[in-house]
Amino acid sequence: MKVFKFGGASVNSADAVRNMAQIVQTHMESAPLVVVVSAMGKTTNLLEKLVPGIACDDKTNLRQQLNDYHRSIASTLMPDNMDVQQKIDALLKSLDNLCASLPADIDHYNYNYDQVVSHGELLSTTIIAEYLNSLGIKTLWQDARQLIKTDAHHREGRVDWQATQQAIMQLKQPNNQAIKQSQVILTQGFIGGTDGGTTTLGREGSDYSAAIIAYCLNAESITIWKDVPGFLNADPKFFADTVKISQIPYNEAIELAYYGASVIHPKTVKPIQNMGIPLYIRSFITPEAEGSSIGNYRTIEPTTPLYIFRNNQILLSILPRDYSFIAEDNLQVIFGILNELGIRVNLMQNSALSFSICVDNNPQLVPTLIEKLNNMFRVRYNENLQLITIRYYNQQVIDHIVAGRPILLEQRSRTTEQLIVPA
Repeated sequence: MKVFKFGGASVNSADAVRNMAQIVQTHMESAPLVVVVSAMGKTTNLLEKLVPGIACDDKTNLRQQLNDYHRSIASTLMPDNMDVQQKIDALLKSLDNLCASLPADIDHYNYNYDQVVSHGELLSTTIIAEYLNSLGIKTLWQDARQLIKTDAHHREGRVDWQATQQAIMQLKQPNNQAIKQSQVILTQGFIGGTDGGTTTLGREGSDYSAAIIAYCLNAESITIWKDVPGFLNADPKFFADTVKISQIPYNEAIELAYYGASVIHPKTVKPIQNMGIPLYIRSFITPEAEGSSIGNYRTIEPTTPLYIFRNNQILLSILPRDYSFIAEDNLQVIFGILNELGIRVNLMQNSALSFSICVDNNPQLVPTLIEKLNNMFRVRYNENLQLITIRYYNQQVIDHIVAGRPILLEQRSRTTEQLIVPA
């Protein structure tokens, strides 16, 4: 079996879905192709604003946009298919019931988030499964909540590998007639299931979903279809002249993903590395092009500076109120609060009297983080910052990127430079 993953940009319109279907048709073989799909376009961003407890004056309009967007794509693809419209209606009613019944307070934010935002993937895969079947591609829709089992750590579900392996291996059972008769097994990225309902695997977690499934199936390969020609040394939104990296060792890919390279989710590489499964990054715009590959290579090719930018950062400096040292007991409290809120630290640094962390400036979680920290510590912070990571740097490259901006925090190793500067 092979695993394909299509992100939101690859299914953001009727034409995009048609293109995706053509790619799937081109690569169908004797064994079913497992296809993992994200929410369409920017649906996740929209759903985040509908989560109960989030202050938003335009929820009625956003809910209507959600309805119109998905119904328009479905009706364009399948003008006479009333079944798909009924399925969309059922999912939207489920969403409305949740939004009306969930407790609207910040203490329940992570749980609420998972129950609401997961509807994006459910809507996209419902529409795409109907469309593929309408083309004569025998497609079996699978609920990822029944395949990927996690704990109840909402917004960052931790995979129960034993339960997940048992569930996913059902896709390879020779006596499973539904599987045997299918050319495509279609499921959702980003979401999983626990006894308490739906969980998610972390923002942009569809890559990780595909890697989990590939690992459990011992798949031949995994391919992530993107709107770029492969793994680039920099985001083309920031750099006019980017370099495509043709091959990337597993360990290098893990480092780059950890630092925030947007082309793959940070947790994606480890499962496939454990099984020696190659990962290909290819363009859905030019699907015939070779792209990039992550695998058991010794070196990255070509070797060139790699740039990773994280915007909308906040730098918090945490100081004991009694001017005592930042010691293990203080750090334990700080990380306990971060873990409780589900906040990932992008960079950290400590001195004798302070501990500094750089995190994404999530407007729902960061004010609560500061409030909780203020109960025990003094907290200073700077907002509207950019975290820059440069792999294989030199001083000329650093000076060019910083462009005279003040450096608020800097860390440097033999291969990696990280800087926090005003955006």
